[in-house]
Amino acid sequence: MKKHLLVSLITILTIAFLAACGTSENTSGEGSEDKKVLKMGTSADFPPFETIDAASGEYIGFDIELTKYIAEQLGYELEIDNMDFGGLISSLQSKRVDFVASGMSATDERKESVDFSIEYHKSGEMFVTLKDSDVTSFDQLDGKKLGVQLGTIQEEGATKIKEEEMNDLEIIALNKAPELIQELKAGRIDAVYLDKTVALGFIDELDLAGFEDPTDASPGMAIAFPKGSELVEDFNKVLEEMKANGELEKLEKEWIEE
Repeated sequence: MKKHLLVSLITILTIAFLAACGTSENTSGEGSEDKKVLKMGTSADFPPFETIDAASGEYIGFDIELTKYIAEQLGYELEIDNMDFGGLISSLQSKRVDFVASGMSATDERKESVDFSIEYHKSGEMFVTLKDSDVTSFDQLDGKKLGVQLGTIQEEGATKIKEEEMNDLEIIALNKAPELIQELKAGRIDAVYLDKTVALGFIDELDLAGFEDPTDASPGMAIAFPKGSELVEDFNKVLEEMKANGELEKLEKEWIEE
């Protein structure tokens, strides 16, 4: 993983207070150079998609650069509101933010509450463990404690696994991915269920182990909007252009590919 992504878990949690708070009217704020402001909701604990740089306190990551590019192309200034992942959809419904970019999978259930852009990335899932763990494959999870992030597709997937395959699986849900990794390292849970790209980052940074999810693949990541938002069409147009002109591939090489 790129060097600038190797941010320690303790640092991520310590500087979380730097996240932007407060509210903003929907696309009505005035920014620098008389640009209108777009407010983006995210959960900045999900490297390499979004996190906080330890040195500068700035938001960095694939989703951050992607949305900065889109906002610039559309003539907006971007403002970021950092919050727990589980509160992102409600922040759209209350119009606290104009859109959400946070490694969010465009599931059918979420589509009942929000509108999505076209998909911009697809990772799949992985289980993260300690290197000396006795859990080295999917079928060894039954009877173990599995950590998931609240409100994520992995939480949904873990619930489905428990209901359909592993009655003795215990699911531990926490707000932030780094908190799950801390619980894993402390021995309080046996594995963490994460997006594959994020999981590989933690495995590489913290010398952990892991194995891929053999269950049904999840949908790809997309940008979420309030129902009926006129921004969906504008964002889709720029995303299609980025796929055609190589800008999306450029961001993937910079932030995701090892």
